[in-house]
Amino acid sequence: MNTLGQEAIGFARRIRDGEALRGTFIKIPTVHSTEVMGSVGFDFIVVDQEHAPFDRLAIDSVILACRAVGMSALVRVGDPSPANILNMLDCGAAGVMVPHVENVEIATRIAAACRYRNGKRGFSRTGRAGGYGSADVGNHIASQDAQTLCIAMIEDVGAIDRAEAIASVEGIDAIFVGRGDLSAAMGELSSNTPNVWAAVKNVAEGTRRAGKPMLFVAENPADRNAMTDLGGSAYLVGSDLAFLRRAAIEALA
Repeated sequence: MNTLGQEAIGFARRIRDGEALRGTFIKIPTVHSTEVMGSVGFDFIVVDQEHAPFDRLAIDSVILACRAVGMSALVRVGDPSPANILNMLDCGAAGVMVPHVENVEIATRIAAACRYRNGKRGFSRTGRAGGYGSADVGNHIASQDAQTLCIAMIEDVGAIDRAEAIASVEGIDAIFVGRGDLSAAMGELSSNTPNVWAAVKNVAEGTRRAGKPMLFVAENPADRNAMTDLGGSAYLVGSDLAFLRRAAIEALA
């Protein structure tokens, strides 16, 4: 197995073991902000295919930039189809974050799309993930199944009481608790209202019972600490666009 494959498996193990990790969203479809994030010490990025203007070529380039700076890349997919998930994994993504996983059926489907063995991932080793054809077939299948992260995003009202069942699906590696979408779905204007907090706690308790790690957005250190108390381990802090806007405002002032 090559060094990049070993690093990818190491990142997957760190997520699954609940190690404290820091990431950020990438919304600018060029390599430059990704290189900056790696240079300042982020552990991983999430390429935001759902809410930003990313096509496959731009995502492929960003994943290459991640490897250049020794950082891992997840992709928040805009389309949860097996074909799109396959594209992201063949580009060399460490895994996918799938929005709106409302039930066990969806969780089972996306988990299968991420795995060769006991799954339905289409086989190819001609892309970056397979060393452009250089990977041994058996090693490629084994290493991809070991290193690929399938992260279900719980952000719908209907998923709150199903969190344990969703997290328990074989092949689901972690849960991202989407407080922003969840608060909007509940008709709340803030993710810090009592109703949203009760829902988040319910999701967290179910995920902990299933023995799976959790990812959260951390708005500030106090917010991060509160999510850690609920069992969170990996955190997303802002985005490249948010950092750019904040710096621009400060510079203009």
